[in-house]
Amino acid sequence: MAESIIARCEAKGLRMTGQRRVIARALQDSDDHPDVEELYARASALDAGISLATVYRTVKLFEEAGILDRLEFGDGRARYEDADREHHDHLIDINTGEVIEFCDPEIEALQEKIAAKLGYQLKGHKLELYGVPTKKS
Repeated sequence: MAESIIARCEAKGLRMTGQRRVIARALQDSDDHPDVEELYARASALDAGISLATVYRTVKLFEEAGILDRLEFGDGRARYEDADREHHDHLIDINTGEVIEFCDPEIEALQEKIAAKLGYQLKGHKLELYGVPTKKS
């Protein structure tokens, strides 16, 4: 991540109120994929005056500005991550909802190969794998 979320918001001309800055900081400090409720808990711990409605509006604004990526992992909750993160894919544990980030050079190369075989130049992709842990013997 080259620039902070706040800097990118300002560069896009978004008005950054104090509460928006707190929400941006909470997002930037996240190493997981919080939904709005979790983000609200984190932001309100920093500023008790932040409402859930403010978090919803801010997340929507940041998403529309291309600052955040919205992720849907089939559990009915939209989760968010910084759109400027390094490329990675996701493995979702369907028992616990845990999201594991990974990047595999072989998968990346295979996707490029498939796109080329079909006559395309790959410009981006999202890969989500869903699974359950294997039993240890």
